[in-house]
Amino acid sequence: MFTGLIEEKGKVLEVKKGDNSLKIKISAKKVLVNAKKGDSIATNGVCLTAIEVGNDYFVADAMAETVNRTNLKRLKKGELVNLEKSITLATPLGGHLVTGDVDCEGIIKSIKKDGIAKIYEVEIDESQMKYVVQKGRISIDGASLTVMRLTQKTLSVSLIPHTQEEIILGSKKVGDYVNIETDLIGKHVEKLLGSFLGKNKLEIQKSNVDMDFLTRNGFC
Repeated sequence: MFTGLIEEKGKVLEVKKGDNSLKIKISAKKVLVNAKKGDSIATNGVCLTAIEVGNDYFVADAMAETVNRTNLKRLKKGELVNLEKSITLATPLGGHLVTGDVDCEGIIKSIKKDGIAKIYEVEIDESQMKYVVQKGRISIDGASLTVMRLTQKTLSVSLIPHTQEEIILGSKKVGDYVNIETDLIGKHVEKLLGSFLGKNKLEIQKSNVDMDFLTRNGFC
């Protein structure tokens, strides 16, 4: 689990492509403090397991599901990535609950200046838009951001100068791809409600309760 507060930007040292898999070597400092083999490090919002940890780098594997769903497949040597080490129960929750399980890629459709800020409009898969709420939270490349505007296919976020410097979104361009993780709570509520309503609908269908029964017993 993560908070979406990026600790540092790491640099991609090496990307090895396998059979629908990747092995990625990334330089880092802050996320490596007390880190060990097997720890989870969010890389552009993707929860990766460190299979090797050095003094100033770590190595992680990315399996087929991760390669297919995220922008890690687009990484190149020398590129910067957002990094955050997994939280503990003692970690202040300054952003929001981020799992590191990316839902889909988004594509930057426009970047506009708004005073000191920059507004990034990102198009995502329509199937994911139902989990995005205006003034709610969204994870973009692992960074916890506030949704300021919504259309049928796009969401917009605004970055102050400090945030532009601290996360990689600040240097991205129109047409670039970003990793999107929608709100965890919304997905669980949908699943639970779907199961509940489906179960109760089935029970009602199997029972003798109908409109005549309800009318006879004073419910209608």
